[in-house]
Amino acid sequence: MIQNTAKQISARNVLEGLRQGLSRFSGPSRAALVMAETRESPLVVHDPRRLLRGHEPKLAKVFQESDHWRSGAPDTMAMKPFGQAAWADKLHLTGLICSGGYSQPLFYQLWFTELHPNMCSTGPTERWLEHAVWLLAHDFASEGAFFTSASKHALEAFEHHAVRNHLFLELSQGLGRPPHLPLYPILESVLNVSITREEGQRPVGRMIFIEPAEAENVPWLVRFPAHERPNLRNAKHVRKLLLSVEHSQRRLVSDGEHVLGISGMLDGMSARLTADFQDRFGFLRLGGRPVCSFVDGMYQSTTRRPNLVVLEEALLELETEPDQGNTVFHIVSSIVDEARREGFGCTVVLDMHSSLPDLPGQHIAPHLDLRDPQMLDLAKSLAKLDGALHLSGAGMLRAFGCLLDGKAVESEDRSRGARFNSALRFTAMHADIVVVVVSADAPVFVFQSGVQLNAMCDLEQEDEIDFSPPTLENWLAAQ
Repeated sequence: MIQNTAKQISARNVLEGLRQGLSRFSGPSRAALVMAETRESPLVVHDPRRLLRGHEPKLAKVFQESDHWRSGAPDTMAMKPFGQAAWADKLHLTGLICSGGYSQPLFYQLWFTELHPNMCSTGPTERWLEHAVWLLAHDFASEGAFFTSASKHALEAFEHHAVRNHLFLELSQGLGRPPHLPLYPILESVLNVSITREEGQRPVGRMIFIEPAEAENVPWLVRFPAHERPNLRNAKHVRKLLLSVEHSQRRLVSDGEHVLGISGMLDGMSARLTADFQDRFGFLRLGGRPVCSFVDGMYQSTTRRPNLVVLEEALLELETEPDQGNTVFHIVSSIVDEARREGFGCTVVLDMHSSLPDLPGQHIAPHLDLRDPQMLDLAKSLAKLDGALHLSGAGMLRAFGCLLDGKAVESEDRSRGARFNSALRFTAMHADIVVVVVSADAPVFVFQSGVQLNAMCDLEQEDEIDFSPPTLENWLAAQ
């Protein structure tokens, strides 16, 4: 067996590679590992960033009050040291995704990471954790002969493979056989098309990938002759063809190698893979269900929708009448979605108690009721103008083009723009006011009392490797 130091280095490398890769795919993420080297070994915990904090009761129930994870395990000694593993039961912990397995070189391992609220699907992340199981077992089986950090680097750049593995698994289960679609070339082509502009414009439209046997079930509008079908690898040609399906119910259809033609809407084809190009970003969908998004030539797990939970909570605390906060929240969400979709920046001042005097700007008399869809559509257009929208708690637009001012505050960030810092200053002077800022490059910020409510803290960096990780028993006792 390899020395204990080498084992901990292997575990830490895989853990750190997993964390960094998932942070690229889903935003700042943490990872943790619970493992037992042999059937008789105690469980040890690798949790350098305290991901498992708060889940102690469930972990104690599963691993201390019950021995099923050990007694119900397969005969790992009968397995091959390389390339063979059996998947373990998953733990259903709130806010976490987990996956684990049994193998001959490493009896038991269970990996955890965060379940982000704006994920398209947890599938690619689960495939990522499963690959971590394989790599750590492989590292233990290699007896420490090589220390190249290869496992760490493989997990850092695994997003392409995680999406492919998830698609392969889902298609295989749906078809009852391995799919014939060449998934890797498809994923590469989608990214290439997404970053290819035509006369300065980003791609818009949908492209469907189908199994060759499904071609006869497609409602064709145009079907290209076999010898004239554009090659999918020719991103420039495919980008030009997307012009024919922009802003319509038409779709380009491909078998993963060539563009077969143009079709109308496809219904009832659960095995279809759709690349939905939406200008600055896009989505991959399988059978109509989102798998991931893509932007700037890379795949990500996000739905591309801002997480406005903190805004909803702030409005509920400030509402003076039942459902007032919910009404304003839906109005603001609609304005934010429009700004992100059209790519313009804007600021919305939420005066729930109507406590502010008239702000410098263009006032409206009478005020516009934004519960009216027509008035809300007008407000979305007014948001494009310089200055802020001034909304009351009743969902009335009082003014637009408003200027925000205030005294300097310590939390200002000169790397941000004027909207960001003006909102910080303004809310520092008016504690009951909430300001929502949409940046032209898509981020959304929520401010109250001079604080950014949806700010993300930097994850604590731990450079030292713990060569003696605590047993689960000691870890639980220390919490």
